This record gives sequence, structure tokens and C-alpha cells, in this order.
Amino acid sequence: MQNILKEKFDLTSDSKIIVVGEGITGTSVANFLRAHDLPFATVDSRKTAFTFDTFKGATHLIVSPGVALSEPTIADALNSGAKLVSDIDLFAAVVNVPIVGITGANGKSTVTTMLGDMARACGKHVGVGGNLGKPALDLLDPKADLYVLELSSFQLERSHILNAAAATVLNISADHLDRHDDLDNYAQAKEVAFSGNGVMVLNLDDAMVSAMRDENRKTLTFSVKQKADFYLADNNLMHDENALMSLSDFPLEGKHNAANALAALALGTAIGLNTEKMCEALKYFKALHHRMEKISTKNGINWVNDSKATNIGACIAALEGYDEKVILVAGGEGKGQDMNELAPVIQAKAKAVILIGKDALQIEVAINQLSEIVPTYHAQDMQEVAAIAAHVGKSGDTVLLSPACASLDQYKNYQDRGNQFAAAIEALPA
Repeated sequence: MQNILKEKFDLTSDSKIIVVGEGITGTSVANFLRAHDLPFATVDSRKTAFTFDTFKGATHLIVSPGVALSEPTIADALNSGAKLVSDIDLFAAVVNVPIVGITGANGKSTVTTMLGDMARACGKHVGVGGNLGKPALDLLDPKADLYVLELSSFQLERSHILNAAAATVLNISADHLDRHDDLDNYAQAKEVAFSGNGVMVLNLDDAMVSAMRDENRKTLTFSVKQKADFYLADNNLMHDENALMSLSDFPLEGKHNAANALAALALGTAIGLNTEKMCEALKYFKALHHRMEKISTKNGINWVNDSKATNIGACIAALEGYDEKVILVAGGEGKGQDMNELAPVIQAKAKAVILIGKDALQIEVAINQLSEIVPTYHAQDMQEVAAIAAHVGKSGDTVLLSPACASLDQYKNYQDRGNQFAAAIEALPA
């Protein structure tokens, strides 16, 4: 194993490996290198500020996804010849069973979890993680038949040897532009999921994803708007001319979740999973925490937690999943997104908006440019959100927390944001 790693990454006795970041990913990398007797050092800017001397003489940098490659000291080290390696590279180097790679602006956690459930239903010993749950290197298991990895743009932009047996880019929409600068750079990072020669699973409803097609590669397509290899017709999930299952048997709401199911079915088919057993797994699939999760019906109002919607595209998908207008709770750290893209969907799908967080004003300015007024309120915390929503809402209404923004301006993470939303609802008087 050590010889494979040395060969794949040009490691010698003189190599100086530096692991950047001591969070979840950095710790998994350190444990992996230690287990394979590869000497390394770790650094973390939260403990000691980086200087140019920090990386002096480094031959290999393993930079955690949370650390920007544009950080001047890191960029200087890479420009000086240090090789960039990711935890996904290390993982891919030592795995000899199929890997499925799943990325996209929205839906990747749902599709990753769905495919993991499908594989288990087919009797596979499967490792599921990556950007979701366990880091990839912590999944390594000699008994594994298959690995299903959620991959972020930050993981992909620093990966070079991934060759997934099947991979998908579910969709592209503005996200993390504070790190990627523009949508094209973001799309290029996502496209790394298609490195190698495995099956490409493409969303025909997304022009940027469709443009990634390689005519020399085996491809499967999915769509909820048109005919594809996997598509939606007459309220059924379809494969070619065959109805696989009725949407009435699928427990998640919204066309975006139908698209997620079609993507998972396409990926499972690409790696040879049994169709009937995959559909059976879909029938029992439960919504992920903080992703279109119904918290309760209180005072006649439906309260839905979609705190994981940390970008505009996710919020739009959530809103478009409703036939009736909802009370939207949005705001937080906008990550450089253009809130004008969100405004028309708010006008069409929201009866009122409650704004929170650092970039609430940006969303309000965008809403105020609309031809029709959408009532807008500001809240300092989730207790105030719940109080305003309870006052504005009527029996039968839905209050949807789908922030379109990151959470770190006010909360530990999106989970904390969603949990505080749920706690505030619980505390409301009946």
C-alpha cells in the first residue's frame, strides 16, 4: 500500500508532506498517513497564522476543503512546485472497488443517501460519505463492495486521480462564488467528478451540465421536463419505456426530489444494481434532516426546515416544489450570490418573507424591485421568526425555512440553524 502511494504521488524519502487544516478532513488524512508510515506535519491557521516559512520546502500539500487555495502562502507554495493532493486522491489511490461520485449545487446529499440505501437493499456492503457524514478516508473497509461519495467543489478542485465507475453533476447554480469567483470556475471544479472513463450521468434540464457530455463516454441522462433515459411521465418514474414506480409511492414532495430519485436510479443502473430493489428502497426513503423536513403542524400551520438550502438554487427548488404560496424564511451569509435571481421566484411563490442574518438587506432590495409587493419582515433570531410567522400565517399555510444563504454569520452551521428553528416552533404557545 505504501508503495502504491509513493508511486501515485511521487513520494520519496526526501518528501515533505504538510496537511493543512486539523478539522474533520485533516484529522482523517493525518490518521491515514500515520497508518501507512508516511511522515508529515500538520498546520492550522486557527492555531498559528500562516507565513511563507510555514510551507518552505514543502513537496506535497494536502489542503482541507475549508481552506482556500488562493490563500497567499498556500498559492506561493504551489507555485513553487509543491504538489496538491486531496483526501479524495489518497482514497482513490488505495480503493480497488467501484466508486460513485455525486456532486452538484443542490441535491447531492439526498442522492448520495438514496444510492447508499439502494445498494444496501441490493445486498451490497457499501461505504457512504465524503462531503456528507464520514470523510472518505474514514470509510475504508476491506469488506466494502462499493463506495458512494458526495463530493464538494472544494474537494474536486484539488483532486487529480479520481476515476469513478459512475458519476453525476446534478446541477449548476451560483454557490461558493466567494471562493470560485464566477460560475464558470465553479462548474469547472464540479466537472472534475467526470475525470476518468466511467459512466457519466447527466441532467438534461441543466444546460451547463448537459454541455459536459463526452461523446466518447457511456452516458445516462435524466430529466423531469423531457424524455431521457430516466424521466418523469404520467406521474411515474420512467426508464426508457418502462414505468418503474408511481410518484404516489415516493415519500418526498417536489419535482426536485423526483429528479434526485431519477439521478439515483441512473447511477444505480450504471453500476448494475437491481431495479426492483432500488425502487423498493425509494419507497421507504426518508427526508434528510434540515432538507425539506416537516417539523410539525402547529396552530394549523405547516413548519418545514430546509436549512441545508445554503444557496439560491436550493431555495428556488424548494419554492418551486409548492403549488400554493408559502411564508419564506431566508437570509444569512450570501456568499457573493446575486439575490436578483431569487426575487422573481419569491414573487411567484411567497405570500410573505421573513429575513434574517447578515445579508437580509440584499434580499429585501431585490424583492423591492419587483412589480408586485411581497410583504417583508425582519427578525433578529428564530424566536422572532416563529412569532412573526405565527402572526402572519393562517391555518393551512406553510412556513418554509429555506435561507438561500450560509449560516455562519449567526450559527455554528446549517444544522444549528435548523435546530434553533425547530426549538422556536416547539416553544410557540398552542
